[in-house]
Amino acid sequence: MPRLIHENFLLGTSAAVRLYHEYAAGMPILDYHCHLPPHQVADDHRFENLTQIWLAGDHYKWRAMRAAGIDEHYITGKAGDWQKFEKWAAIVPLTLRNPLYHWTHLELNSPFGISDRLLNSETARSLWDECNAKLAQPEFSARGIMRQMNVQLVCTTDDPVDSLDAHRQIADDTTFDVRVLPTFRPDRIFNLSSLNDWNDYITKLEEASGVPISAFEMLLEAIKIRHDFFHANGCRLSDHGFGQFEYSDWSRKQVENAFEVLRCGNMVSPQDRIAFQSAVLFEIGRLNCERNWTQQLHIGALRNNRTKLFKTVGPDAGADSMIDGAFAVPLSRFLDALDRVDKLPRTIIYNLNPTANDVLATMIGNFQDGKTPGKLQFGSGWWFLDQKHGMEQQIESLSNQGLLALFVGMLTDSRSFLSYTRHEYFRRILCNLLGREMETGLLPNDFELVGGMVRDVCYHNAARYFAFE
Repeated sequence: MPRLIHENFLLGTSAAVRLYHEYAAGMPILDYHCHLPPHQVADDHRFENLTQIWLAGDHYKWRAMRAAGIDEHYITGKAGDWQKFEKWAAIVPLTLRNPLYHWTHLELNSPFGISDRLLNSETARSLWDECNAKLAQPEFSARGIMRQMNVQLVCTTDDPVDSLDAHRQIADDTTFDVRVLPTFRPDRIFNLSSLNDWNDYITKLEEASGVPISAFEMLLEAIKIRHDFFHANGCRLSDHGFGQFEYSDWSRKQVENAFEVLRCGNMVSPQDRIAFQSAVLFEIGRLNCERNWTQQLHIGALRNNRTKLFKTVGPDAGADSMIDGAFAVPLSRFLDALDRVDKLPRTIIYNLNPTANDVLATMIGNFQDGKTPGKLQFGSGWWFLDQKHGMEQQIESLSNQGLLALFVGMLTDSRSFLSYTRHEYFRRILCNLLGREMETGLLPNDFELVGGMVRDVCYHNAARYFAFE
């Protein structure tokens, strides 16, 4: 039986093959947004088996297993690691045409070097044994996998109150040459779904910053202190996650009053809530500009839909989906508010609902400043769009409405050390699309021209765009 994963996987033309192998495949990985636990890199964590590195925390696989009728005992429950893997292997054949099927076999191929078998019930034991034996080798530790996959730099996702001890440990270790930088993710400052939890968090922010936060100005002072602390530890990006993006005009008096009410444990009106959240978002955007950071906006996730699952497993359990609703007007107001005072930083905006791709692709064109190439970016297909069709849709919208040649490219957005093959997946898809158009005459048959763009999108644009030292 022909192998699914081979050197020309997804490459449908000779031009695509040449673009990928000569221009894309060898480029380093600059993974500027992920959710890897930095302490596992600091400690050079060793995974005992495939379940620990492959299934733990992977809500994509969890969703598929639930859809296939697998009991929660074998997903997030107390079943043994082999039992969980056995159940996953049994339903992999059901994921045909789901991106999980490609991801699974790409990850078996790299870094494990296995492409002669497809994962199913019959092959589960042999693959389990072979991969577990490799995981026991030094080159399959957390750091070993990063080295194998030609990773140059990653940016993790970190709360403003984090000590960043793990990042300092990594930075001080001269034996490890992959840079691991923090990202400032202040979502809990905005999350007012539980005022008890919010006030508890503000107390943690007091402790981390050394600022008693009893007024809005003190909140901003505490945020700046932590922003400065992150900057001193190599951070050059902020990241913000939204469901329905909201932004409104606000006055300082309105926000100060709203903060006092919230700090007393009382909810404010919807208008004052949005005003408070808008003011904080604006002030962080201003800090980002002054520090020459890039801000990332992830728009469109409807989280924790299933109450039963949230209560038993917690967040990020696989009960999230796309949100509908318009965001163009508030997003425009937010970007314009920063632009009016010359405080709009480099900005990457990720859209989770593909029906709004062209809305976002045209929006970023409004705020390009004629100074910074590609200052505003339409971020890569993420989460539910992190698959062939979703990536192609994003590339098409960006190409039609903007400049694909300046795109900063792919990221893993993952908690797994095996997810670096998503860069390979993207690169193959990009080269297949461009190669097909070269052979049909839609693009010049000029490999230095088109191949140069491939290299830029795969690596060089990101290396130039971010202010990494």
